[in-house]
Amino acid sequence: MSTELNSQTFSGFIASGLALVDFWAPWCGPCRMQMPIMDQVAEQMPDVKVGKVNVDENTELAAQFGVNTIPYLIIFKDGKKVSDFIGMRQANVLTDALMAAR
Repeated sequence: MSTELNSQTFSGFIASGLALVDFWAPWCGPCRMQMPIMDQVAEQMPDVKVGKVNVDENTELAAQFGVNTIPYLIIFKDGKKVSDFIGMRQANVLTDALMAAR
């Protein structure tokens, strides 16, 4: 299950270990299709933190990471961005990228 993130919880969430964050919006069709895939990744890789940021409610976070197309997925390792994806991605692509980030 994805953790809902905001400007207060974001930095603590990504601070240590591996984290996969989905920048999304409720009105975005591909974003809604990405959600069960994110849950699948969370299930397959329990050591990875999986979170989501609603760009409509957290415009400052979206701006901070230059999000202008959603879904926008970022992999963080110990608080640093290691890779990102624009658009919907399948679970195997995300798990492969997370394995490479280890």
